[in-house]
Amino acid sequence: MPLKWRKVWISDETFESAGVFDVDGDGVLDIVSGAFWYKGPDFRKKYFIGEVRAVGEYFDDFSTIHYDINGDGRLDYVTGGWWGKNLRWRENPADPTKPWPEHIIGETGNVETTRAWDLDGDGVPEFVPNTPGTREVDVFKLITDARGKGTGKFARHTVYTFPEGQSQQHGLGCGDIAGNGRMDLVFVKGWLEAPADPWKGEWIWHPEFDVKRGSVPMLVVDVNGDGVNDIINGQPHGYGLDWYEQRRGAGGARTWIKHAIDPHNAQYHDMQWVDIDGDGNCELVTGKRHRAHCGNDPGEWDDMGLYYFKWDGESFSKQIIDFGPIGQGKGCGIHFAVADLRGTGRRDIVAPGKEGLYVFENLGM
Repeated sequence: MPLKWRKVWISDETFESAGVFDVDGDGVLDIVSGAFWYKGPDFRKKYFIGEVRAVGEYFDDFSTIHYDINGDGRLDYVTGGWWGKNLRWRENPADPTKPWPEHIIGETGNVETTRAWDLDGDGVPEFVPNTPGTREVDVFKLITDARGKGTGKFARHTVYTFPEGQSQQHGLGCGDIAGNGRMDLVFVKGWLEAPADPWKGEWIWHPEFDVKRGSVPMLVVDVNGDGVNDIINGQPHGYGLDWYEQRRGAGGARTWIKHAIDPHNAQYHDMQWVDIDGDGNCELVTGKRHRAHCGNDPGEWDDMGLYYFKWDGESFSKQIIDFGPIGQGKGCGIHFAVADLRGTGRRDIVAPGKEGLYVFENLGM
């Protein structure tokens, strides 16, 4: 039986990224999106964070990844964008209703969006921007003090450089492909195998597939429960949502078998693998990014949608959270959030985008 949802308008702001965390330390989750944060639990009061550079229909703000960067006990967040060509963090001040100072982490080139994964297993996430036009794969590691607290400073590690004439391209994922417990990195035309020491060892490139364009993230999960991880990828600027089954042959040789999930919808840019219905198994939660290329991509004028896909042991079944013509249906932007906003034990969805900021309250079955 599919879940029921209540769609709640939060703001007409057209920022494409949102995060959920306790901004003011009152124990209640808040929403952070673009130039504002919205105080929970009803999100009706909003406070200015700081100016965000606007370029045409876009804002230079393509992620909202929270962490206590400077170790002061308050949650900050990491973002970056295409036009600023850098990774940066916004500092949560003592009074979060005042403007938040912005700090540059590093110059990177055009940032499609950024994700965070703990690559070295020390409990502190590293920040990895997807910079499609660059050859270098850069990872930014937060420097911590003796207590394990953030210092506000970062070490930059270039873990791999693509050969001349090649680049990262659009798409980025992370997870254990090799089956050795390490966090490998996934790109459009293959994956980087992590060494035992990700900062000193050699990352090995495996050019085993070509998905044309990659979502961010490309999910690394064991879809069919056979003990090896597969890849789920959405086409971020065209039609298609697929999973690539990893199969191991003699001597450990890998092949990748493509299976269609939804070939008939477009702009699958962001996605999450999370237990959305509370049955103990993860579902694929994703949707359309509205006007990803300002109306110039295949499928941009199709109806909008937000969905979860449930694996039944053989294939995915599509469940609709919201769907309708542009102006009625809702997508999920470039960086959406999933969290239990109301203390119900059910995960809700925070969906930003050029069509506005909404919350989808999970009402259960």
